[in-house]
Amino acid sequence: MTDEIRKNFASDNVSPACPAVMDAMMRANAGNVGSYGDDALSRSLNARFGEVFETEVAVFPIVTGTAANSLALSSLVAPYGAVLCDQSAHINNDEGGAPEFFMHGAKLVTLPSADGRMNAEALRTGLRVNAEGGILKPPIHALSLTQATEWGTVYAPKDLAALCEIAHDHDVRVHLDGSRLSNAIAHLGCTPAEATWKAGVDVLSFGGTKCGAMAAEAVVFFVNDRTRPVLKDFERRIKRSGHLWSKARFLSAQLLALLEDDLWLKNSTHANAMAQRIVEGLRRHAGAQLPFETQGNEVFVILPDRLVEELETAGFGFYRWPTPEGVSGTLIRLVPSFHTRIEDVDALLAEIAA
Repeated sequence: MTDEIRKNFASDNVSPACPAVMDAMMRANAGNVGSYGDDALSRSLNARFGEVFETEVAVFPIVTGTAANSLALSSLVAPYGAVLCDQSAHINNDEGGAPEFFMHGAKLVTLPSADGRMNAEALRTGLRVNAEGGILKPPIHALSLTQATEWGTVYAPKDLAALCEIAHDHDVRVHLDGSRLSNAIAHLGCTPAEATWKAGVDVLSFGGTKCGAMAAEAVVFFVNDRTRPVLKDFERRIKRSGHLWSKARFLSAQLLALLEDDLWLKNSTHANAMAQRIVEGLRRHAGAQLPFETQGNEVFVILPDRLVEELETAGFGFYRWPTPEGVSGTLIRLVPSFHTRIEDVDALLAEIAA
């Protein structure tokens, strides 16, 4: 008998942990081992992530994406400095002020974009204007980019590399919010290395929860001359913020399970495919408008107000976004995950078509 239709498309966070992750946690739940990362699983993280990303890394498991982003940025910027990011960035709109709190008051400076992807010329201008402000403006110490972006679009490696090169030319280090990095890599068909440090990224917030973990993210430093100075004290930042887990093996087990046999990428490839199935169905509906290209697993669509209300009445879950000025209807976001099935997508599309 077919399982009940899964109607919650609000986020990939609503999904359960994938079975392989739960199995790994159960295997880790045996015996007494060292705490605070002094266990075999945690000690293997650097080597395993190094294999996946093809370079020397320093990996720090973290429970939440908010903490991963905020702690990573705190290591890159002085309290009197600033982080430059896109105006749509999660750190700017959805972290409740956590980055500023962890950075002890450092400022977020935003640049506008049409689709969540920062423009190279806008970056040059932003850095120049900041420098011309002298002591009146907090100096930009870090650039934070999001991959995939908050509007579901993806930077091509060459475009990411262009932004990173500009930042490095201005002595600015680059942070990548990779809560959906796996979706971006699945879309691009490139290697994890090509999507990160080979393009110039210095530190990555590696997203695990959205692609199948129960609760596991990681701050991944790509070891180079720009990151070595901040590495030796980073664990103190984790401890001081209350994010040093005593039973770290359970975080490490989740991360290692995702990397095993490329599970993180397989899960996200499936989520992306379900997003494309939604897009194909929406394109057949005369009342649907798709303001952004869907390149990951986030689908943004403008639907007639009546239809949005009918979807909610039918029990489908999603978030509403502010609709662009002058456009009628309601902008909603639909996010499938590794847990989403074809029948779930088809039930959604059938309700829209009804």
